[in-house]
Amino acid sequence: MKLKITPSTGNVFRDLGFRREEAEHLLVRADLMIEVQKIIASRGLKQKAAAKILRVSQPRVSDLLRGRIDLFSTDALIDMLTRLGARVRLTVKSGRRSLKVA
Repeated sequence: MKLKITPSTGNVFRDLGFRREEAEHLLVRADLMIEVQKIIASRGLKQKAAAKILRVSQPRVSDLLRGRIDLFSTDALIDMLTRLGARVRLTVKSGRRSLKVA
């Protein structure tokens, strides 16, 4: 049996079939969410303590730690990172395709 291998686009959400724009938003949110999760874990914070720092409810922290990306906006995740003492900066890279204007 021969396996068919499809190369990744570099964005798992795009590979799963999301529109290009939505996939980019999801990837940014996923990266931010992972950073929040890493900081909480590295500090050994329990959900209740994390909730107090983040100024959200404990169930909201539970959603965050379970990766419920659909429940968090980019703004909310940036706010959380800031409350955890992180400095957030956005890097924009040019795309592989050039745009042609007629």
